[in-house]
Amino acid sequence: MKSINFVKTIALVSILSFTALTTMCGQTTNSKTNTMENLSLTEFPALPYAYDALEPYIDARTMEIHYDRHHRAYFNNFVAAIKGTVYENMPVGKTFAEISKAGDAIRNNGGGYYNHVLYWKIMGKGSSGPSTELSAAIDKAFGSFDKFKETFSTAAKTRFGSGWAWLVLTPEKTLAVGSTPNQDNPLMDVSPLKGTPILNIDVWEHAYYLKYQNKRPDYIEAFWNVINWDEVNRLYREAVK
Repeated sequence: MKSINFVKTIALVSILSFTALTTMCGQTTNSKTNTMENLSLTEFPALPYAYDALEPYIDARTMEIHYDRHHRAYFNNFVAAIKGTVYENMPVGKTFAEISKAGDAIRNNGGGYYNHVLYWKIMGKGSSGPSTELSAAIDKAFGSFDKFKETFSTAAKTRFGSGWAWLVLTPEKTLAVGSTPNQDNPLMDVSPLKGTPILNIDVWEHAYYLKYQNKRPDYIEAFWNVINWDEVNRLYREAVK
């Protein structure tokens, strides 16, 4: 009887310890938390799925290099850039709001870190599609889902050089599409497109070149097959409050 109670005690302690560790780490794989609020500066966040989870649309080798080399480098360089500055303990959203004062290292690496966290989260398989509320907002802003898809895809295709395309909820609570160069994003004071990001796509060549070479439009078309609409819907609900 004592041995059984001892085993139960050990099991309970293990469960409590794991729960506490998970809470402290704040993993980005928890889709119930806001991406910006959950942006850890102490631990590189885990990829929400396996490298091959988005096959055949995004290949495993691209995912591995993109996440473990490019994204990890942005995280490490961002943490190094803010160390010892006023931005070290500043919420990332506030840093972005005055990024024009922060310097290129913080701007480029901070953007690269945040943009990729969102990008991983808004991808996945098996998601049903835009919610009733988001669909209505898309129809109001663009006329139809097909027109929205065309507008978003065009923004991604026509972004010269490296950068991102975005769907955002503007400060006026309407949906808008646009693009930003390099690692800028719509939360930054330097961006002509302002708003809360709802959906984004990375159009840097490292996001697609191994599989699609210079055929960016093919990558963009494939992207529509791996959008995690459950997460996009959640981001919209949070932003519209």
